Amino acid sequence: MNRILVFFVFLFTSSVGFSQIEDSLSLGFTEYIAMVKKYHPLVKQADLLLDEGEIKLLKARGSFDPKIEADYAAKNYKATEYYSNFSSAFKIPTWYGLELNAKFEDNSGVYLNPQNNVPEDGLYSAGVSLNVADGIFMSERMAALKQAKIYRNQSQLKRQLQVAEILYKASVAYFEWYTAFQEYNLYQNFLENAEIRFRGVSAEYRLGAKPAIDTLEAGLSIQNRKLELEQSKLDLLNAGLNLSNFIWLEGNIPLELNPEVIPNENLYPEVTETLNTEEIIFALNIEEHPKVRALAYEIDMLEVEKKLRTNKLLPKLDLEYNFLTSNTNDLNTLNNRDYKMGMKFSFPIFLRKERGDLQLAKLELENAELDLVTARLKIENELRSLQNQIIALQEQNELMDQLVRDYQSLVIAEERKFELGESSLFLINSRENNLIAARLKEIEMTYRLLKSNAELFKTMAEVVEF
Repeated sequence: MNRILVFFVFLFTSSVGFSQIEDSLSLGFTEYIAMVKKYHPLVKQADLLLDEGEIKLLKARGSFDPKIEADYAAKNYKATEYYSNFSSAFKIPTWYGLELNAKFEDNSGVYLNPQNNVPEDGLYSAGVSLNVADGIFMSERMAALKQAKIYRNQSQLKRQLQVAEILYKASVAYFEWYTAFQEYNLYQNFLENAEIRFRGVSAEYRLGAKPAIDTLEAGLSIQNRKLELEQSKLDLLNAGLNLSNFIWLEGNIPLELNPEVIPNENLYPEVTETLNTEEIIFALNIEEHPKVRALAYEIDMLEVEKKLRTNKLLPKLDLEYNFLTSNTNDLNTLNNRDYKMGMKFSFPIFLRKERGDLQLAKLELENAELDLVTARLKIENELRSLQNQIIALQEQNELMDQLVRDYQSLVIAEERKFELGESSLFLINSRENNLIAARLKEIEMTYRLLKSNAELFKTMAEVVEF
């Protein structure tokens, strides 16, 4: 009941996009695709890729956030304060492994480690720490930030590819619905012709002008047409249900297609204009293809990873230097006689782990470059194949249209001969069956032409605006 009510609202609110044709509502392809792009949950899911890219960039930038640290440890035993150590620090990371810091220490206790002795009011320090090797070519923080920026750009292209795939499936569902509707109308029209012919033959039989066998053959023709019509009706209902999978309203509300809603009749020009396939044929630029650009961004990220792992081959040398003072009111108390410094050095002798990581990075990079070359060639060949297919189907459709008109002329001529007593129902039915077969083939070829345009749109992954 709720879904029926929702669809009533849908028809009411969307009446601007529909036209009244024989008491039916027409759902245009452009309005349908616009609705899919705006409301379909999978399109919204694709939009989350953009949010993911921004979030990863935010996370990477967090590595350069200033930090406040505090550390406190104390020990009391049998009313004796063994030690009380407190230290706090404010640190500012920078790009090339340099970190600025300001610290405060306040320590006391009977058994305090002598190296932790500080003035009564505490000890202040300000200085820098530097990882000499980390940051010459690349550091973990630098790599994470650069890769996050690349990923943000790549996520926009991935979103574009995903939306193109969804719009393609939605387009195919519309074309299948359109094709089922055309076939249903075809069988309905020929059933009406068979019923008119049966009434005429029955009237002439009662007047003695036609034999009884003609009424039997006319009745069999009606039965066959009814069977074909019922099957086409079932196909149309199923196609409508499939189409309903792509019709949503704001708030993730699914809609069901009302049987009174019909597709637009002159569909092909609307499809080529909506999907922009006419311009795609003459604007072939593989380097600007979203998939090619996304793979190029993947290579960029692997290049960053390769630089990072190359940097790991260098020795690790950490330096730290801090000026010391107990009086923060007098900056002149900072001098080179009161300081605290340190150095830490390490270097793996064989570098097997680091060299292995670098070789893996090179293999991943080479693999990505081969993927790009393969994808570029595959997309180019697919586009040219689809362009050739569309051109060929357009020519075939023109020939098929002429063939249908010729079959129609034969049926009309045969009916005229039957009225003059120079033909039979068998010949008329034979001519009519040929016409139906030709018309069905024309409908199928139109579907293939429409689908080829949708495949061209998906392969090129163009952005459509409404």
